[in-house]
Amino acid sequence: MTGTSLPRIAIVIPCYNEEQALPISSKEMLALLDEMSQSGLIAPDSYIMCSNDGSKDRTWEVIEQLHQSDERIKGVSLAHNRGHQYALLAGLMAVMDHCDAAISIDADLQDDPRAMIEMVKKFRDGCEIVYGVRSSRQTDTWFKRTTAHGFYSFQNIMGLETIYDHADYRLMSNRALHLLSEYGESNLFLRGIIPQIGLRTDVVKYERNPRVAGESKYPLSKMLSFSIDGITSFSARPMRLIFLTGLTFLVIDILVAIYVLIAILSGTAIGGWASIMLSVWFLGSLTLISIGIVGEYIGKIFTEVKHRPRFAIAKEIW
Repeated sequence: MTGTSLPRIAIVIPCYNEEQALPISSKEMLALLDEMSQSGLIAPDSYIMCSNDGSKDRTWEVIEQLHQSDERIKGVSLAHNRGHQYALLAGLMAVMDHCDAAISIDADLQDDPRAMIEMVKKFRDGCEIVYGVRSSRQTDTWFKRTTAHGFYSFQNIMGLETIYDHADYRLMSNRALHLLSEYGESNLFLRGIIPQIGLRTDVVKYERNPRVAGESKYPLSKMLSFSIDGITSFSARPMRLIFLTGLTFLVIDILVAIYVLIAILSGTAIGGWASIMLSVWFLGSLTLISIGIVGEYIGKIFTEVKHRPRFAIAKEIW
């Protein structure tokens, strides 16, 4: 983008079983592109890229139909389901050489599309990564709000650098996209990778809305798995905690050994079957948890060293 030209923006939408939501969200985003173009904020040839994550419903057929009605809607389809992060990365890499900046947003319209206007303004002011951050969680249930806050707090405790209350709603400049393409890990956690890129960043806050259609793709079990993947991909702190825990128990063992020795010498030692059993079970559980944590890291090493492609594109629409 030169100093006088308007930026060409690509809106990247990862899609998995979004045949109900996509017609609604694409219509709203096309209207938003028109509004920003008419106001002289972006180039008229800005467009939408839908990245289909091997959906089991008619999502790809819907993308084809939307493209026929408006060529600004384009698409790529992964050969099979790889997960949200891979679908998002596939879309970003597809538009990397065909835009000045890309904005990623989910198809359910829970993230307010109108926040893109402020994102583009900040981009034109020189920011290369602009994060969409929720201004509050008042619309969430108590359980959802509590688990979400726990999700971010736990990541921070474990040494993972993320943006609080930010999902994957963000603007990235062309330069930021090219820097992202140099990160070659197979265990994708974009919320952890992108803050490591650096460059000039800013934040846009918005109110989160209910889904326009369909069901959430991130229940609690997936959120927990997502958090574990992120932590073990970016921080060795869990293994360090295992070591510190081992040292702590070593000190406790020495103190107990001294107590037992004193009890034996004084003739007050009493058989303690219950305490022995509890100790055995507790230490056994701790051992299994420790092995499991180490196993997470070994599993990730196993995946990374094979250097398999992160995804395969089966179809494209331009």
